[in-house]
Amino acid sequence: MSTFAGQIALVTGASSGIGRQVALQLMQRGACIWAVGRRRSRLENALGCEHAHLRILEADLASNDGLVELTAALGRQDGLDILVHSAGRIHLGRFENASLDHFDEQYHVNLRAPFAITQGVLPALRRRRGQVVFVNSSGGLRVAAEAAQYSATKFGLRAIADGLRDEVNRDGIRVLTIFVGRTATEMQAAIMAHEGRAWEPTKLLQPSDVAESVLAALAMPRSAEVYEISLRPMVKLES
Repeated sequence: MSTFAGQIALVTGASSGIGRQVALQLMQRGACIWAVGRRRSRLENALGCEHAHLRILEADLASNDGLVELTAALGRQDGLDILVHSAGRIHLGRFENASLDHFDEQYHVNLRAPFAITQGVLPALRRRRGQVVFVNSSGGLRVAAEAAQYSATKFGLRAIADGLRDEVNRDGIRVLTIFVGRTATEMQAAIMAHEGRAWEPTKLLQPSDVAESVLAALAMPRSAEVYEISLRPMVKLES
């Protein structure tokens, strides 16, 4: 299957979870991948060593220097077909003692980095009439106890996606937000441990489920645009 043959896709958070599955499925369908992650070794373990269809970009999106270096490198590219923002951080804590340092980290990775990266590659997206995907969370639609900081960044991410869409639709650029429920990832394992829940990944969404939904939207004919998807596990956890 070569649905995305000849296309260039940039995927953040590509070393694990949803980002890894999106990158792998795009490569399987013919795309060339620019994979962004904090550590080259993890990216290589997750996706294979760099080859003709894979370019590894090591960057810590929580670091201003790392983000500046990444956006400078990306700004030199001629064209980009697909941009997928999948990197994310979460720190849970009650309002009265939540760490401001944790808030800053979540803001940098979940909100500031997607804005800066999109801004840096916008000329390249315009040249190819590209597509942008923001992997959001059910926390971007409603706020739960101990997740005010995280949800604040995810509500903001929705605003960035909606504002971007209104600006670039006329250029032929499609913008998708996918609001994802509990998914069997390392991040979710940590969340459920914090909540005192048993880790039962088979009852959760699988990263491949999310990736398949994203790719189906990306492959839609240009006469249509999927701009929001809400995806939940079929089995609902008890409160």
